[in-house]
Amino acid sequence: MSAYALARVRSSPSLALIKYWGKKPGTQNLPATTSIALTLAGLDTRSELRALPPGEPDLVRLGGAEQPPERLASFFNEARRLFKTELSFSVSSENSFPSSAGLASSSSGFAALALGCAGLAGLPAGQRRDALASEAARLGSASAARALYGGFTLLPAGARKAEALYSADYWPELRILVALTSAAPKEDSSRGAMERTRLSSPYYRAWLKDSKTLSREALSALASRDQERLGELMRLSYLRMHASAMAADPPALYWLPGSMAVIRACAALRARGIGAWETMDAGPQVKILCMAGDLAAIKRVLLEAWPSLSLLETGAGPAPELTLDEGTGQP
Repeated sequence: MSAYALARVRSSPSLALIKYWGKKPGTQNLPATTSIALTLAGLDTRSELRALPPGEPDLVRLGGAEQPPERLASFFNEARRLFKTELSFSVSSENSFPSSAGLASSSSGFAALALGCAGLAGLPAGQRRDALASEAARLGSASAARALYGGFTLLPAGARKAEALYSADYWPELRILVALTSAAPKEDSSRGAMERTRLSSPYYRAWLKDSKTLSREALSALASRDQERLGELMRLSYLRMHASAMAADPPALYWLPGSMAVIRACAALRARGIGAWETMDAGPQVKILCMAGDLAAIKRVLLEAWPSLSLLETGAGPAPELTLDEGTGQP
């Protein structure tokens, strides 16, 4: 058994500025495109993990609801292999933000799972543990590989683990404003929609080719802290990602009327010289990259047009935090 009985993890979701959409064929959940991302501060997944004797069934509860074992079997099996343990795990996890609604809850969730399992398996803190946890997290959600690190991160196409690019304090003025256009869980999972896009969208190959250029140019824009250029590349990335998904059969359509309203509001703000650069993932929420000095103006425009709109202010966040406990008890 583990020297530790309990692990507590706080993690945050990873927002892709340059999108990952599509998986390489096979069973290893390897991304088909390079993504560049930002770990978001203030949006938290809090997980408690308990080490169980080898051979017992793994158990995960999210928000009190037990998760299907088959959804998590490959993750736990890979975690045991990577961490060289035979332990089983019981997990309880809660999010401070809506789950399965396009806010990358799977990235923070699987990052917490991977780091907690690594801690219970006895891996010492350090770069090796982070790298192995990133590799394990990828099996649950490729975006989760990035959420093992704070600040700005990179997950290259075909990579087994993510890389840290810049720390959370690299660009202090940068903010992300999240427009919550719906709190309902999305009906179309990212994993299923990606596979339909790969198999049926006539634009998928063009998306793969174009993403190489977008990621290369975005790395340069990020290195120079060029907000306008990075914002332009962000918009191209999400629009081309969604175009390929909408052309799948059947189409993957995540946008709602509220999403379109926020997109149009951002275009109007930029026309007035206010830097509001939006992006969207597989869900209806719109995330706006801006500078701290423009936040008030952007919020005012959005709330005047849509008084009931929920807004979350965030920015670059830290890496996950792990606490290990020798005590016993249910998570």
